[in-house]
Amino acid sequence: MNPKIFVVAAIAIMVGILGVIFMMTSTSDTSDEGSTQELQNQVEAITIELEEVSILQVSDRAAVLEIQFKLSNPNSRSAIAQLLQYSLYASDDSEEYKIASGQIGSRPEGMVDGSNYYTLLSNNSIVLKDKIVLDYPGNSPELMSILESSNQSWRTEGDVIFNLSSMTSGQENQVHFESRK
Repeated sequence: MNPKIFVVAAIAIMVGILGVIFMMTSTSDTSDEGSTQELQNQVEAITIELEEVSILQVSDRAAVLEIQFKLSNPNSRSAIAQLLQYSLYASDDSEEYKIASGQIGSRPEGMVDGSNYYTLLSNNSIVLKDKIVLDYPGNSPELMSILESSNQSWRTEGDVIFNLSSMTSGQENQVHFESRK
């Protein structure tokens, strides 16, 4: 027998095996992309509630308040809350006043910039706190009466920016919220 026939047959078998491997990996790649897209489409929005607003100190020169938000993650994967921006409103029986605006966390800007983000484990919640210092609230009698009142009501509204699992996986999600206490 001619040894060239064995060489040609071995090469044909190798090419066939490589072709089968190539076809199998290319079809599994497309199915992985589809499942990733399905997972991204199934992202449930995190929920934000105004947990508490505490008045720590009130004087004519300054008022110090502490605001607490409860963030809940209904997803089966962990979520990262990058930034919570809010506006705080207080009302007495007749009018509503904007007290302050603020943010908790930060969004990374650039390659070197560090970020301040909060991890929400799957099907779990965390409480984020922020202190608000109001300078010279005594200049506004309406504000002082609300701060010294025992029956004020609070309202917040704002936005939360979050991702699933890591800063690089999935798309950035934004949720608008409004909550009363």
